[in-house]
Amino acid sequence: MTESSALSAEDAKLVALARATRARTRAAEGAAVRDADGRTYAAASVALPSLALSALQVCVAMAVASGARGLEAAVLLSDGEAGLADADRAVLTELAGAGVSVHLGSPAGSVARTVTT
Repeated sequence: MTESSALSAEDAKLVALARATRARTRAAEGAAVRDADGRTYAAASVALPSLALSALQVCVAMAVASGARGLEAAVLLSDGEAGLADADRAVLTELAGAGVSVHLGSPAGSVARTVTT
């Protein structure tokens, strides 16, 4: 198990961004990513009748729209314990390739585990 205190300072910042975004929007998920240039993007899941996106999908879309060419790390905070959804893994891998750390945790920001793309 990986605790947020054991994360690098850069990854702990992602946890804080994801936590704050989720709390502010009261969404099911909060996520944050850091691109290859060190820029960060934070987002919440979108659940509208005509549009449903996971928080990680929104983060990747924001990064791509800003010209990111890759990702260094990602954080996903949610109530669920299902892990990294196939659709989230696919979108992260499309942009970043294999080997990107994805920290999965609770809404409170406690990281339970880390997986890689």
